[in-house]
Amino acid sequence: RPHEKLDVWKKAIDMVTLVYEITKQFPSDKDFGLVSQIRRAAVSIPANIAEGAARQTDREFNQFLSIAQGSASELETELLISRNLGYVNSEDFDLVYYEINTIARMIIGLSKTVRSRISQ
Repeated sequence: RPHEKLDVWKKAIDMVTLVYEITKQFPSDKDFGLVSQIRRAAVSIPANIAEGAARQTDREFNQFLSIAQGSASELETELLISRNLGYVNSEDFDLVYYEINTIARMIIGLSKTVRSRISQ
């Protein structure tokens, strides 16, 4: 399982746990769809990293890293909406926002490494 060696995958797994804990605090009677979307976007990040790492070629791996990057942007957007609606407090938002951006930068770095292998 090559993904288990990747620090970005490990960090993304921890971030998913954090997202689930934070979304447990959302109002239970409102916006279940938003909670579901947030959780799916969060899970998509490590899932796509893992799937890409298991692929046969670096080109395929890079495509899955791109999808993971898109999921990070989606998650960031959904959390901003949640903060604006008052569903997540500033402290929790700042914590997750920092983690998302750290993971996004790690994905970019890994993608650059993978692309350099493709070019060779």
